[in-house]
Amino acid sequence: MSSITITTEEAGYRPRRKARWKGRPIDWSAYFFLAPFLVPFLLFTAGAILFGVYVAFTDWGILGAPEWVGLKNFEEALSEELVGKAFLNTLWYGVIIVPSVAILGFIFAIFVNQRWPGFLLARTAFYAPNVVSATVIGLVWVWILDTQFGLINQYLGVTIPWLTSTDWSLVGISIASIWWDLGLAFVLFLAALQEVDSEVREAAAIDGANRFQTLWYVVLPMIRPTISMVITLQLISTLRIFSQVHVMTNGGPASASTSVIHYIYNFGIIKYRLGYAAALSLMLFTVILMVTFLQQRLIRESE
Repeated sequence: MSSITITTEEAGYRPRRKARWKGRPIDWSAYFFLAPFLVPFLLFTAGAILFGVYVAFTDWGILGAPEWVGLKNFEEALSEELVGKAFLNTLWYGVIIVPSVAILGFIFAIFVNQRWPGFLLARTAFYAPNVVSATVIGLVWVWILDTQFGLINQYLGVTIPWLTSTDWSLVGISIASIWWDLGLAFVLFLAALQEVDSEVREAAAIDGANRFQTLWYVVLPMIRPTISMVITLQLISTLRIFSQVHVMTNGGPASASTSVIHYIYNFGIIKYRLGYAAALSLMLFTVILMVTFLQQRLIRESE
């Protein structure tokens, strides 16, 4: 007897085609494992952002339905003098805090990486402030910077009104912020320095380079991606500064130390002008994007 072979196509069965992306089959099981994070993210983060963009064009006081007002909130923000002052203060925070954190974090990382005396204690001391809450940091530095009884004024023998003067309040908050933010920059720089091959340093020394030349022409170019990341992260964090301002000065005196986020907090949470606060948030988001893009562009050009 001759055997008869029937193919699956002849039997009327066709294998189910898998969805593909750029020629590759999509593994849907991966999305199943991502769902516990992805679904809450889409609902409470991406959804909240889109809703905030909508609210920015409305007049809404949390009760009742939002009333569409178009660009009125943005026009009011651009004509308000305190808004310009808040943005200017925030940019000044960035000018003071970002380079200070980057430079000091790099110096501390070199100290620990070179294993100079006391590096074990220094490694803990440099990172410890970063794990403390902003509220605690603010309260501690309010005591340290007190005009009459603060440690800094006592040891320096001066009476600088760090937090009560329109000329010094922004500087006082910046000092506290630098001390708080140093930990992350220090850890990132330390990890980058430990990845630099010792043979590269030895080769530079054999070629006659001193320590400074080795650092400037060999080490810094090799850790440039880390430098860019530290500056970018710190820039975004500083432009969103709030907790230190709220705890230490509450934006005073005379709004000399207020930031954009603190100004948004006053209108959105205290005065329930959510539409106006959302418009300011959108403006701050745009500024952060522009400043970050400009910073990344400058770093790429320097490379």
